[in-house]
Amino acid sequence: MTKKSKKKKTSWKSEVSSWIVCIVITLLLTWLITNFVIINANIPSGSMENTIMTNDKLIALRTAYWFHDPERGDIIIFEYPDDEQEWYIKRVIALPGETIEIKDGKVYIDGSDTPLNEPYLKEEPVGDFGPYTVPKDSYFVMGDNRNNSNDARDWYTHYVTRDEILGKAWFRYHPSFGWIE
Repeated sequence: MTKKSKKKKTSWKSEVSSWIVCIVITLLLTWLITNFVIINANIPSGSMENTIMTNDKLIALRTAYWFHDPERGDIIIFEYPDDEQEWYIKRVIALPGETIEIKDGKVYIDGSDTPLNEPYLKEEPVGDFGPYTVPKDSYFVMGDNRNNSNDARDWYTHYVTRDEILGKAWFRYHPSFGWIE
């Protein structure tokens, strides 16, 4: 065996080995990012219209609530309280310890005379609900398309607990690009 043929054999094995290492590292990084940093979501329903439309694809940050709690108005992805195998996306309306009441479609927090200002709603909502006091470490959530949303008003378990929250909706990338507010 000549030096030249030995070198070709070694460089071929080295090249294959480097590709395998690159592929394994890429797969590992992808797994880590999708399980601990982001959620890649496809929106199956119109419950959040006109903020998020049916078939929108978006990124949610799993890291958003590592150092602070969700705030009123945040759009969150969470495990559906009545069946944690399903994931839902809704807007946080009431925080832990607050009392929520809906009169004629308008949301009142802690007996306020003034309803929440909700410019993101698709249309004028209807209906009454409550009053209910949100338990400690839980949140009351509703869709922006209130008249066509299966949300906390309809569930057996009316609240999303802190540990059921998976992330905060952050960025829409299909069919258009944009930050989610």
